[in-house]
Amino acid sequence: MRIDLHTHSTASDGTDTPAELVRNAATAGLDVIALTDHDTTRGHAQAIAALPPGLTLVTGAELSCRLDGVGMHMLAYLFDPDEPELARERELVRDDRVPRAQTMVRKLQELGVPVTWEQVARIAGDGSVGRPHVAEALVELGVVGSVSDAFTPQWLADGGRAYAEKHELDPFDAIRLVKAAGGVTVLAHPAAAQRGRIVPESAIAELAAAGLDGIEVDHPEQLAYAPESGPRLRALAADLGLLVTGSSDYHGTRKTVALGEFTTDPEIYGEITRRATGAFPVPGAGGAPAA
Repeated sequence: MRIDLHTHSTASDGTDTPAELVRNAATAGLDVIALTDHDTTRGHAQAIAALPPGLTLVTGAELSCRLDGVGMHMLAYLFDPDEPELARERELVRDDRVPRAQTMVRKLQELGVPVTWEQVARIAGDGSVGRPHVAEALVELGVVGSVSDAFTPQWLADGGRAYAEKHELDPFDAIRLVKAAGGVTVLAHPAAAQRGRIVPESAIAELAAAGLDGIEVDHPEQLAYAPESGPRLRALAADLGLLVTGSSDYHGTRKTVALGEFTTDPEIYGEITRRATGAFPVPGAGGAPAA
């Protein structure tokens, strides 16, 4: 089985619609795909409706968190999307995205970049506006060569010249809320230092003690910028009893990453589905049920 547990659609900052995403996943030879848009589950219904035979969908979200001033992302899988407290927190994060992006546009203008809010809003479309949309505007203007090039201290990285904060969850609260909604939590790309400061391993140990289920080890950007992180994170996961996942963090044409570039071991996937009680993987018509 080929299993990719971290992808994005136009419901947040990807360029594939949810329907296009699942069709492209099937074409790429994947057996299981998780839709983990930022702080939203809005794309799930469309993805389920378009799910091809033989492909199983894991519903999820990537939650925006912050610990001691360090931004981090928490992948949440198979939780009940209607659980009130978690739904309310996701809504607070989403509501703060527009004023945050507008602040970044204003800061860029003050730095002499001729970006406009109308341009960023056009790029975001119906998705939850975020830094990648602002980054794409910088690419369109020729300020940077790629979306990844915009995530530097010079521009949009945490603490960068045009960075702006938004409402984010405390990761310990995120774990508690996802667990209460019957879901499973995996810390996304914990060693992706090119995005900004990262949390220390001591903090990951504290999160594990609080109920964190796993960490994302095999991740394109993380391994490209910090190849030594793979063995180190695997050893840490073993010490802490955490599951190890792999994924593409696919964003469509917004990043040069292919679906299934990295994948998750089927045994790990089976353990994630066994731990979840809030929702269940959805097999495409004609597809085999998930483990």
